[in-house]
Amino acid sequence: MTIERLIEGRGDIVTCDVSTTVREAASILAQRRIGALPVMEHGEIAGIFSERDVIYRLHEMGPDFLAMPVGHVMTSPAVTVEPGSSVMAALSLMTRRRIRHLPVVERGRMVGFVSIGDLVKYRIDKIESEAAAMRDYIQTA
Repeated sequence: MTIERLIEGRGDIVTCDVSTTVREAASILAQRRIGALPVMEHGEIAGIFSERDVIYRLHEMGPDFLAMPVGHVMTSPAVTVEPGSSVMAALSLMTRRRIRHLPVVERGRMVGFVSIGDLVKYRIDKIESEAAAMRDYIQTA
C-alpha cells in the first residue's frame, strides 16, 4: 500500500504560517486535538510544529516564547515522504528518525500529512484482515 492510497479522500490539511505565533499554533493544536502542524512559508513546507516543540521550548525559554513566531521554534527542515512511498517505508523512516508526523510532498507541493498513528492503524487493519482470511481458510479446508 502506498501513502497516496492511504491519504485518498482526505480533506484539507490544517497548517500554519511561519509568522503564526506559538500561542496561536498551540491553540490550533488544542482545538483540533492534533499533535502537529505543517508550517508553511510562501506555499512550501518550512517545518513542523508539534506538541514536543511546545514542551521543549517552554522548558528552554520559559513562557515568553509563546509570543514568538512558529518559524523560530519549529522543527526544520521537515522530513517528508512522496505519495508513491510504501506505508512500510514511511513507517521505517519515522522509526529511524524518531518522528511522528510526515508531510507528503509531490513536486515541491504538500499533498498530504500522515501521522504514525495513521500508519500503525493501517498495519493493524492489514494484520487483522490477514488473520481473518487465514481463519476462514482453515475452517473451510
